[in-house]
Amino acid sequence: MATYTFRRILQMLPLLLVISLIIYALTALQPGDPVDQLTLGNSQITPADIARLKAAYGLDQPIYLRYFYWLVQALHGDFGWSRSFSAPAAQYVFQERLPNTLLLTVPALIIALLIAVPLGIYSATRQYSWMDSVLTFFSFVAFSTPVFWLGPMVLWLFAIWLPQVTGGVVSLPPGGLGDPNLDPATAGFGAVLLDKLKYLALPLAVLALREIAVILRFMRASMLEVMNLDYVRTARAKGLPMGKVIYKHALRNAVIPIITLLSLAIPGLFGGAVITETVFSWPGMGRAILEGLVNKDFNVVLASLTFIALLTLIFSLLADLAYAAVDPRIRYD
Repeated sequence: MATYTFRRILQMLPLLLVISLIIYALTALQPGDPVDQLTLGNSQITPADIARLKAAYGLDQPIYLRYFYWLVQALHGDFGWSRSFSAPAAQYVFQERLPNTLLLTVPALIIALLIAVPLGIYSATRQYSWMDSVLTFFSFVAFSTPVFWLGPMVLWLFAIWLPQVTGGVVSLPPGGLGDPNLDPATAGFGAVLLDKLKYLALPLAVLALREIAVILRFMRASMLEVMNLDYVRTARAKGLPMGKVIYKHALRNAVIPIITLLSLAIPGLFGGAVITETVFSWPGMGRAILEGLVNKDFNVVLASLTFIALLTLIFSLLADLAYAAVDPRIRYD
């Protein structure tokens, strides 16, 4: 196992290099650049000023040279300066935006697992029952509902309509990190935590809903496949209790597709919650990527996407190691 892990880590290094090259090329080849954004609407700037600015930013050099200089700096932990946010790009992304993303995505994923896995098992063991039909219908609806529609509808329901009906007794804020005027020293840590949870409730619900739908469908399909295998039928024929058959024999094999799903879903949550973070004004990493693309702040985009690519490679390795831990037939020695 140690040899396999070391070999995979060595394979990740050139793969990450290729991914960073692709990310840099796609970012650099899009229309416009930071100088165009700076000079937009400025009628007093001259072509000589534009040429001087592009030379100062290194934008007059070939793309392969720019990538080489960026790569050397990135290997030293320097992803450049964020012009839009007046801070080093790495500091802005990893110290200011990443904690907010973790605050949103980690609880959403935990809630999704705690709800979807038991419901998927329940649905599979009661195939074609009315409850199975309800859960299947719910998962299809939740999965097919776009976030850009669901988010505004949830905002309207809980932040506008419900406060009007209840006279403000039940009210959830439309977004943000919380009340900036609350001081833990005076209001107390519990009050600050409850305030943050109030602001977190709506984006967390929207993000968790889609994850519940996806995991529930995968869990149900995987359990149905495993329940029809010979060793499970043999365990049931021997008279073992149904709970023991499910959780001791069937679940270990049924959870393998869920491991694969999570290995892709976790990195995707960091950059894939762009719409959710934008709708609810949540200052996370996904929104930082969108703002960086709009403002031509390429250093923020490159730092964020490179980090997500690294997470994808790491969680793919962890998924392969988890396969061996779950299924004794899988060995990497």
